Amino acid sequence: MKILFISDIHGIKTNLPKIKERFEELECDKLVVLGDLYYIGPRNKMIEGYDINYVREFLNSFKDKLICTKGNCDSEVDKMVSDFPIISELGLIATINEDLYLTHGHIYNESNWSKTNSILIYGHLHTPFIKEIESNTYINPGSISLPKTEDGPTYLFYNEEEFIIYDMNDQIIAKKTLKN
Repeated sequence: MKILFISDIHGIKTNLPKIKERFEELECDKLVVLGDLYYIGPRNKMIEGYDINYVREFLNSFKDKLICTKGNCDSEVDKMVSDFPIISELGLIATINEDLYLTHGHIYNESNWSKTNSILIYGHLHTPFIKEIESNTYINPGSISLPKTEDGPTYLFYNEEEFIIYDMNDQIIAKKTLKN
């Protein structure tokens, strides 16, 4: 299984064409969006590329391959205007080798996680990383639209051998090879 993960779109369309291109190039089976789909939020200034209708149409075009978690900026109205389900709080993808737990990150994260020997993938922080803490792996793809690091916008690719965080120039930011 090949999965592309993005997070924290916040209604900004700028990098979505590149995500579609990479989804096709990498022959992904699923697109996972880790919340904060449409609303830019009161702490962020309005920026070029803000277009919630474009974002909605983009996400709807993936509806059969999309898994989407609810972020802290997502509302019931967002669920109503989307042609795909938005799961709340915590989701799970069971692969051949791993269980991948999915969340936005404002509730469950490395500071609030009780499972052991698990992989938790979450957004919310707008900062890309792969961390090993005790027996758990915590992965954040960063933000596709409003990054908080010098890496710029980032996304995560998973296949059954590795996790790779890329920037928008397809440079590797972080990588974790999985043991089989």
